Amino acid sequence: MSRPAAQAHPARNFATQAARLSALLFLSMLLMVRPAYAQSILRDAETETYLEEIAAPLAAAAGLSPGALEIVLIHDPSINAFVAGGQRIYVHTGLIETADSANEVQGVIAHELGHIIGGHVLRFEDGVRPAMGITLLSLLAGIGMALAGAPEGAMAAMALGQQVALGNFLAYSRGQESVADASGARYLSDAGITGKGSVNFFKKLQSYEFRLGRTTENSYATTHPMSGERAAVLEDSYRADAAWDAALNPQWEAGFARVKAKLRGFVQDPNKTLAQYPESDTREPAHYARAYAYHQWKMVDKAEAEARALIALDPTNPYYYELLGQILLESGKPVAALDPLRTATQLSGNHPLIATMFGHALIATEDAAMLPEAESVLRASVAVDGENPDAWKQLGIIYHGRGDMA
Repeated sequence: MSRPAAQAHPARNFATQAARLSALLFLSMLLMVRPAYAQSILRDAETETYLEEIAAPLAAAAGLSPGALEIVLIHDPSINAFVAGGQRIYVHTGLIETADSANEVQGVIAHELGHIIGGHVLRFEDGVRPAMGITLLSLLAGIGMALAGAPEGAMAAMALGQQVALGNFLAYSRGQESVADASGARYLSDAGITGKGSVNFFKKLQSYEFRLGRTTENSYATTHPMSGERAAVLEDSYRADAAWDAALNPQWEAGFARVKAKLRGFVQDPNKTLAQYPESDTREPAHYARAYAYHQWKMVDKAEAEARALIALDPTNPYYYELLGQILLESGKPVAALDPLRTATQLSGNHPLIATMFGHALIATEDAAMLPEAESVLRASVAVDGENPDAWKQLGIIYHGRGDMA
């Protein structure tokens, strides 16, 4: 004769399910707004310098001190940018690929500055706290109904509470996005930069939403207003602004073409890059893209030829010498890489990333006479940029060679 199975108490069973649902609700809110931190950061002297240059007038319009804003490039094909605290904006490579102009990127940066100045990351709890309060109240009400013998009504109350809580949180998030849109428009205006790029980029996002079949999605169920709504609101504001017809900065636009080509050559399949930039294309961005594509394929002679073609076009550009030095260094020719990397370091004003590569090349020659210069270069690099692990690694190699393990 077997003992009958124990029966779970209905209120206790309901409380367990409700607690799980509450936890899932909270996690879903976190996932909606918190960026993923386990992503690959791309470090490139030219790209970082360029992004900070085009962001500088916007940062000034937002009231930030010169040089206070940092732009970080994330290797991610999705179209996104975000802030995660402090005065740092993270930009996905997919956003650079999607944008057609520096002005479009500036529109995104202006929006993210709105989040920074508004303290939206720090005020995240302001949106979560009321939502969790509603959830807990519905949980208590549900437990009461379960104890009264109405478990179905209890679950319905809990589900309704979660729906209201999530709706409140999403409304709060959309409100932050609208504030950031308005702030970004003001920063562009104050900097004398047209908002045409911002409108164009939102229209690109709207087309992307069409491709995803989100044309009929209710914006009340999202963290952001729909892109078409945002474009319509912003366009009215931008058209009334004196900066609407301001000309694009040709230097910024030319720089964007180079940075975008460089990024394509570095991250995408070389076959695609060479289709976009055939050898018949003799513009600087095309040479840039092909140099990286050939370097990916270990076609050293072709990659070197493209880099030297760039230097011939602009002998004062430090990044072209950096490219040549990188190709030679990573092809096992550290001695040949020294002159272009030394020139790149000097022309760039000792940019820490370029100086780190120069220090690496000095060490890679395996010539002890080069180590004092390498140490000097690398110590100067980490003094400016202490978050570059490669610079610290190369310094460690020098100290290890001396027997200074500590």
